[in-house]
Amino acid sequence: MNATEQLHNLGQSLWLDNITRRLLTSGTLARYINEFSVTGLTSNPTIFEHAVLNTDYYDEAIRQKVLTGKSGEALFFELALEDLTQAADLFLAIHQNTNRIDGWVSLELSPLLANDTIGTVKAAAQRYAQAQRPNFFIKIPGTSAGIPAIEESIFMGIPINVTLLFSREHYIAAAEAYMRGIERRIAAGLPPVASVASIFVSRWDVAAKNIMKSDFIGNHLGIAMATRIYRAYHDLLASKRWQKLALSGAQPQRLLWGSTGTKDPSASDTLYIEALAAPGTINTMPEKTLLAFAEHGKIKNMLSIDNDSAEKAEAIIAEFNQQGVNDEELAAQLQREGTTSFATSWDNLMKCIASKSDAVMHNS
Repeated sequence: MNATEQLHNLGQSLWLDNITRRLLTSGTLARYINEFSVTGLTSNPTIFEHAVLNTDYYDEAIRQKVLTGKSGEALFFELALEDLTQAADLFLAIHQNTNRIDGWVSLELSPLLANDTIGTVKAAAQRYAQAQRPNFFIKIPGTSAGIPAIEESIFMGIPINVTLLFSREHYIAAAEAYMRGIERRIAAGLPPVASVASIFVSRWDVAAKNIMKSDFIGNHLGIAMATRIYRAYHDLLASKRWQKLALSGAQPQRLLWGSTGTKDPSASDTLYIEALAAPGTINTMPEKTLLAFAEHGKIKNMLSIDNDSAEKAEAIIAEFNQQGVNDEELAAQLQREGTTSFATSWDNLMKCIASKSDAVMHNS
């Protein structure tokens, strides 16, 4: 039994943070499901940018869509939905066998909507309707404009993957938006819908290293912040408010550990996977990290919410604070930078779609 199977058997879902047409057509994704216990998948504009730019797997599909008058954003979402609905079908049996807890895929909306609540709600409804799959998450960032859009989308019955969360405060805001949406559905006599909250981990350590320069004290901050959030997650599940929702059939908004590929070449390539092993959560990892963990990963300890673990995490955060890393300010900065990064990738993706469209039509 490899490490991915062990982690799955301990109760953590392993999702792939990647989607390409080649993964689907080559049978690689199906193999990962069978061999590495992969039970879901996430995507974002950067992933699609690389997939379209660096391969020719989309060229014929682009040519066909250009011939029907498609271009830009409309053309891209058709490509993305073709990939993601096919992936959703591969995960459908898992989705059904886990009572809709697992087996999800995720589509990110245009990052240009990150500060547009009304536009986000409208786009979420449109893309979810286009997908026509029960195991399809729409990703909405947990920004100030995204939070009300999350509540409204949940109320409308759209499963949401809340993304770009970095701190405990970010997570709580997302969880409360989810609960408000569920409460409104229950009051209206409607069934609950699912959601996950995506916590970005490794970017904490990249940012801390840039701030501290020669005084960097190791890749510990991201894991400490995740530990703090994991404690808050369990506190919320124990609350009377959540217990009331659970009695009405609501499922927990599971924590999803994102950005778990190791960025520091001097650190273990399975650092964040091993540190964040936790039943009831999800770890979505890049393909390279998945393969590394399957090959040589070790499950040493499970992430704990006991007082000792919480105190150790707070001590690590305090040490970084003393060295000039203000976690509250940095969380806000990381969310802004994440939004900007995805917007840049989106712009590059649109340029790539345009250039590919021109090229395939010129060569046809």
